[in-house]
Parts: sequence; C-alpha cells; structure tokens
Amino acid sequence: MNETIILKVENLKKYFPIKTGLFSTSYIHAVDDVSFSIKEGETLGLVGESGSGKSTIARLIMRLIEPTGGNVYFMGNNIFKMSKREVRLIRRKMGMIFQDPSSALNPKMMIKDLVGEPLKLYKIEKEDILEKVKEALEKVNLLPSYMYRYPRELSGGEKQRIVIARALITNPKLIIADEPTSALDVSTQAQILELMKQLQKEFNFSCLLISHDLAVVRYISNKVAIMYMGRIMELASSKEIVKNPLHPYTEALYSAALEVKPTINKKRVILKGTLPSPINPPRGCRFNTRCYKAEEKCFKETPELREIKNGHYVACHLV
Repeated sequence: MNETIILKVENLKKYFPIKTGLFSTSYIHAVDDVSFSIKEGETLGLVGESGSGKSTIARLIMRLIEPTGGNVYFMGNNIFKMSKREVRLIRRKMGMIFQDPSSALNPKMMIKDLVGEPLKLYKIEKEDILEKVKEALEKVNLLPSYMYRYPRELSGGEKQRIVIARALITNPKLIIADEPTSALDVSTQAQILELMKQLQKEFNFSCLLISHDLAVVRYISNKVAIMYMGRIMELASSKEIVKNPLHPYTEALYSAALEVKPTINKKRVILKGTLPSPINPPRGCRFNTRCYKAEEKCFKETPELREIKNGHYVACHLV
C-alpha cells in the first residue's frame, strides 16, 4: 500500500447551536477533537452508535458545513482555507455514496443525466459524457441500456450501483461511503460490498466507510475507528481491533456483534447506565456514565487518544 496520505483530519470540532431559552444558547457537541488520516488506497471504517458524529464528519470533509475548529487536509490542501470556487474544483477528486440511494437520485432525471452530472464541471461535450457514463455503468455491472431509465424503474441494489457509478465517474482520489448498504437486503449488501472492493483495487481510491455494522466494516476496511459521543475511543487495524479490543466501549460493541461461526464462545458485555446528553457531555471520559470499569480518574480527566502499540490507539485511562 502506498504511504502517501490522501486525507488528514486534525482536531476537528463541530458544535451546533440550539436555543435553550429566550436569551440563552447551548451547543450540541457533535464532533469534538477528532483526528485521523487515510493513506492512498486505504479504507478507514468509522463505527459508532447513531448520533456519535460519523455523518457530521463526512459533511465537514466535503465542506457541506463549516467547522467549529480543526483542519482537514485533502491531498495536502487545507479545505477550510479554500474559497468556494477552490472547494468546487477539489471536490472533483472526491466522491460520495449516500445511505439511501432513492433519496440521492432525482426521480425526474434519466440515469444518463444523473451519472454524468459531475462531468458538467469539466465542460465536456455531450457525446463524450455519454461514453463515460456507459463505461461507468459497465464498471458497476449494469448494461448501457440503463442510461435511458428512471430511478423508479430500478431495484434498491441497482440504484446503489448507480450512486457508485456517479461517485466514480470523475476518477476520485477519495470516496466517502455513508452507510452504503444499510438500506439493502443482506444478499444485495454482499454484492455491493464485493463490487466496492473490486473497484477499489482497480481505481486505487481511498475510502472513508461510515457504518454501525461491524460485519461490513471488518470485511472492507484496513483500519477501524470507534466513535462515541463525538470522540474517537479506539483506532487500530481491522484485524487488531477485532482480535484485541482495548477500550470498554469497543469490547461491548464486538461482544454484541454476530459471529460468522456462532459456536464461538465469547463474553457478552452488557452496558448499563444512561446515555449522556450531547448538549452537556460528562466531565472526563465521555463513556464514564456507562463504563463498567470506570474509576475516579475517569470522571475528572479526559483521556487522550494515545498509541499503545504498533498503530493501536486508545483513549482510556485504564489501558
């Protein structure tokens, strides 16, 4: 794998203001001091419960929303220091695969227009766009005749292939896949995941895979980052984090995951306590209200994400 870093996220923060009174404002701590990097051709799986900040990170990277703090470097360029015109230009090297393919496709547009739309930024002739759309459809195993269909004529799996074709048509360096298989049935999920792996080998793009499905993440990711309440709790290679989870939250997640071999005996970790409010996160470790190992220090000091061994990072006082 190439050691070139395509995406680098540094101390990223996003707080959403909400009115809590006539003259008072509070903030939802959606993303709070998140850092990670993705190398060329690498896939990072971002895992966590709903509301942990995964999708907010994706929107910040694409600069669909503005950050509260931190930096995002894409191909060495800080996207938060760019003008709107520069952002539009650099987005040509980014692709987005959305969670719900039906809502991501305009029902009034033909597939040829939906897939070819990103190429309009390049001012390419219509005939050349059609040829590239045909090639993109073939890459995702769809016939050229699909160009003249509408989204309503397609199945869920076919719609997701269309979304993937649109993301790949500009030959991006980075793909952000936000729950790309959650709206599909199990057999179709397997087909889409296998397709994504094949396309990554062919095009060598980097990928940020956002999911709460640990089986999906294990199958397709090189590295896994576990998020909780806007922070990364643990970061390691996919093999290492499955074999040796160190953070109590990671242990609980993987103990609840379905195994390929259900005969394997493993200790089930049941989380107790209450989920804290993102408006008023707990002092110290964000996980201390539910952690079965929490000690006094966990309620007073925020643990830093530090390297324990060989690229395995954990934010926990007890490791």
